[in-house]
Amino acid sequence: MATVTKKELIDRIAERTQAKRVTVKRIIQAFLDEVTTELCENNRLEFRDFGVFETKTRAARNAQNPKTLERVEVPAKRTVKFKMGRLMRENLSAPVVKSAEAK
Repeated sequence: MATVTKKELIDRIAERTQAKRVTVKRIIQAFLDEVTTELCENNRLEFRDFGVFETKTRAARNAQNPKTLERVEVPAKRTVKFKMGRLMRENLSAPVVKSAEAK
């Protein structure tokens, strides 16, 4: 499984749209900043056919350190939940095509 970085995405989009790389970088960073801001304000972000981002609060709980077997209090915290949309679900459930690079 390959990792795609923000830089690689910027390069791909700039090439596909024939836009300047600097412009694409600003747009993507602005988009990511807006997503972060909205999630920090507990807002739900819905992108039709792609998916939905929303925040959830995990309850505080007691856990156990597996190495020392000591009980540890884990505080409540907020996390981001993603639920994929229809098109993404359909594309991911399609048969996997192995590429020559995957070897």
